Amino acid sequence: MRTTDPQTPHLPVGRGEHADLALRICVPVLVIVVLTLAWYIGVVVSGVPPYILPSPLAVAKALFADWGTLAPALWVTTKITLVSLILALIGGVGFAVFLVQSRWIEIAFYPLAVILQVTPIVAISPLILVYAPSTQAALLICAFLVAFFPILSNMVQGLKSVDHNLLNLFDLYGASRWQTLVHLKLPAAQPYFMTGLRIGGGLALIAAVVAEFAAGSAGAGSGLAFRLLEAQYRLNMPRLFAALLLLSLLGVAIFALTSFISWLSLHRWHESSIKREN
Repeated sequence: MRTTDPQTPHLPVGRGEHADLALRICVPVLVIVVLTLAWYIGVVVSGVPPYILPSPLAVAKALFADWGTLAPALWVTTKITLVSLILALIGGVGFAVFLVQSRWIEIAFYPLAVILQVTPIVAISPLILVYAPSTQAALLICAFLVAFFPILSNMVQGLKSVDHNLLNLFDLYGASRWQTLVHLKLPAAQPYFMTGLRIGGGLALIAAVVAEFAAGSAGAGSGLAFRLLEAQYRLNMPRLFAALLLLSLLGVAIFALTSFISWLSLHRWHESSIKREN
């Protein structure tokens, strides 16, 4: 029979979870507020001109004043990042399933994926810009190539990490290769897939920005990367910091979205998402 020390204070389960969630939210927000306040005080006390280091207030004013310019650029970067991530998910999972069908297939084709991954995207982006039908397609290809490999490598590792006893059990009951893939290998690889999804989401955004730096695309279809370069050339530091803030918030939103998807998929059964009882 389980006993509880009457002198040991404890919170109800629901209240303890709410307190933990509040700490997870309040502590980072407090740190950001303190750092922003220190930034503001440092700029005001030192008297640094805005074209060197703007204050947080100047950045906020630039964000609202230039929202008509920054918002379309934000949408372009978001669209390229999300579309490339979706394509990387489809391609990475499909290619991983293809690779694990045979050891010889993996030996033959996996090095090609490694070569694409280890080649810096900045080095091959000029070639992609030459051969792609449009600048937007080139940006999409660059972001896809960077996000593709983490999803592929994690998915391959997950498909190859299935319990051999379960594989033998499926063989014993005469399961087909398709049934084994759908009912055993893919569910077992789900945690690895979610890890690749979180990594690929951030890398897709990085690659989209780097590719746009290399492309130097301007006009109505330009993203936040070009707005960063434009603000730098004009020494408009408040707009540059505002664009950088939007990029950071976009990255945080993508990470939060992929983490939430991972939690939805794993929190009921996988050990990495189940809270310990002791």
